[in-house]
Amino acid sequence: MFAISLGDAGAELRPLEPWRAEEFFAHMDRGRDFIGQYIGLAALCTDVESARAFLQSYAEKQAADTGRIHGIWLDGTLVGGVLFRTFDAASGNCEAGCWLEPSAAGRGLVTHATRVLIDWAVEERGMHRVEWVASAANTASVNVAKRLGMTRDGVLRESYLYKGVRHDMEVWSVLAPEWRAGR
Repeated sequence: MFAISLGDAGAELRPLEPWRAEEFFAHMDRGRDFIGQYIGLAALCTDVESARAFLQSYAEKQAADTGRIHGIWLDGTLVGGVLFRTFDAASGNCEAGCWLEPSAAGRGLVTHATRVLIDWAVEERGMHRVEWVASAANTASVNVAKRLGMTRDGVLRESYLYKGVRHDMEVWSVLAPEWRAGR
């Protein structure tokens, strides 16, 4: 089995595949309110079949080389994940993202896991620009972008309608030469 240690004892990054739908759904149930504060992922996965469909969509993205998804396990329990929401190898641009259940927050797991993904995207796949888009109200996600050394490109004012509220979305990015220089 493919797994990368995330430094924290017992923390691993692994591919998140459709056969893990039951585990993924249980994880969504544990963190549904917390995860669903700013992103619609929890609302998409309302049962095992919808969880499987979501994971299958990322399996298809991976096969088409347009996205990827990985889970974060802590002591053998799925507690979050990181992904390339978009991945355009031809243009050299991609967008990374994350989610985490509250039991695993504050340990640096998302930051470490995203570093692994960005290293791979830049060094193995030759990506030039990695973006991070987050609600301005989601300070935890914005802080991940800062810890990764990303630059705030700007704010898309009230561009994301979620749960009846228009959110400002912050766009952060890192370019391959910046990423290499920061390591």
